[in-house]
Amino acid sequence: MAQVKVTAAVAGQERLAEGIYSMWIKEETIASQARPGQFVSLYSKDGARLLPRPISLCEIDREQGKIRLVYRIAGAGTEEFSHCQAGDSIEVMGPLGNGFPMDGLEGKRAFLVGGGIGIPPMLELAKELPCEVQAVLGYRDGTLFLEKEFQAAGSVYIATEDGSAGTKGNVLDAIRENGLKADIIFACGPTPMLKALKAYALEEGIPCYISLEERMACGIGACLACVCQSKETDSHSHVHNKRVCKDGPVFAAEEVEL
Repeated sequence: MAQVKVTAAVAGQERLAEGIYSMWIKEETIASQARPGQFVSLYSKDGARLLPRPISLCEIDREQGKIRLVYRIAGAGTEEFSHCQAGDSIEVMGPLGNGFPMDGLEGKRAFLVGGGIGIPPMLELAKELPCEVQAVLGYRDGTLFLEKEFQAAGSVYIATEDGSAGTKGNVLDAIRENGLKADIIFACGPTPMLKALKAYALEEGIPCYISLEERMACGIGACLACVCQSKETDSHSHVHNKRVCKDGPVFAAEEVEL
């Protein structure tokens, strides 16, 4: 699958919540090749910001040749992107990364677990999985986003830290409170959440695939800021590391140390 770097058109943008934005980009080549769990890199128009900003794909509209990015303002680069409007141009490279495995899941039950800004990468997966989808979404408070889109793809369970919506606590609390069971786990979110899900999957004896997209910096394998410890030796650094942006961002949970 070849990646491309192009100047694309912004098809539209809206604010979903405080500091959370949704942008549609018209780019037919990337949309036709992209898979759930992959990401793109967006380039700033400010020459002082040399490295691109990696952002995971939230939705892929292959018929219209568009991709949807839902991201959080985390610095000057994403702040710049939040001001883009329909008709603006933006430089984008992708699709990047490996994506989630989806083969052999017919008749299975899957947990799709997202925490915070790790929720958006799970939406396209929820739409495309050929099995029963149970989305377990963790938020800080009752300011929810994307939950209605997930409801169209399967059953949805909410956890909030302050208890203002759904289960009070974390995503595992929601799983246990609702008596949920699954045959496989797909997850993206903060490291403590992924670590807990890895342990839960081991206890239950089910496979678990995690996206470490929150750790990415440059998105192109240049800065090495996103390396994580792994069981295998990395061909690039020749140590027990993997670059999240080049070797991932999706890994089988047992492959990496969290």
